Amino acid sequence: MNSMTGFGRAKLEKEGREYIVEIRSVNHKYADITVRLPRNLLYLEDKVRKAILNRISRGKIEVFVNYANYGVVGKNVIVNKELAKLYIKELSELAEETNISSGLRATEISKMPDVLNVQMEEEGLEIIWEELSCCLEKALDNFIEMRKVEGEKIKQDIENRLQNISENVDKISSFSTGLVEEYVVKLEERIKEILKVDVVDQTRLAQEIVIYADKYSIEEELTRLKSHIAQFKSLMEEKSACGKKIDFLVQEMNRETNTIGSKSGKLEITNLVIELKTELEDIREQIQNIE
Repeated sequence: MNSMTGFGRAKLEKEGREYIVEIRSVNHKYADITVRLPRNLLYLEDKVRKAILNRISRGKIEVFVNYANYGVVGKNVIVNKELAKLYIKELSELAEETNISSGLRATEISKMPDVLNVQMEEEGLEIIWEELSCCLEKALDNFIEMRKVEGEKIKQDIENRLQNISENVDKISSFSTGLVEEYVVKLEERIKEILKVDVVDQTRLAQEIVIYADKYSIEEELTRLKSHIAQFKSLMEEKSACGKKIDFLVQEMNRETNTIGSKSGKLEITNLVIELKTELEDIREQIQNIE
């Protein structure tokens, strides 16, 4: 069980090239990835995004990449000679028209915009991706490890709350036992009190009991609630992302709990239903941060 909140960072230096990758994330229903790359590495955005998706399934994820290249491997210096000649021509004409010495030098012309360009060779581009990919994977390792640690804390809290829920369900089950019998006694006494008779029509009484038992029995809800608790515990042990499944399961548990509360008129059960709903609401808030 992993949290969707996390941070990971990695740094790699090799032959004058330096890479720094930072990854951070917060809650989100889906995988929303933002990749921020230096201008000269924008061509790698899709590869970075796919590398993230291979290991992360949910969360609002931001990836920051810093890159500096002080080496010469894979670099190729291109001189725009035609543009340089145009600069020389125009500056020479300007010097002649203004009657000043031009004193033009190649080094000065090279500083003019777009005269000198540094391009990466195809082989160099592949090297950069290999190195960046390595740094990215290390950052992802750190990022996922932090999410696991946070997820384990959430899991422990949820397990404690599930235990409380399970105990309360057992209490409700024990309180629900004998509800029909209690209703029979109360109904007989009430009929005798209203009609002022000592003998009650047993056929009519049996019909009322059947109607009551069918309308107010909570056995089915308790059975489903226990099944949901077992499913919940099983989901928490899965290796894959389980946040969406657990979210749906909590909704179902809430529905069963509400039904129990509406059916039962016993005060003890009503109080336990309130405790169940409180625990389920706390769990619902926790699972919003589960991947």
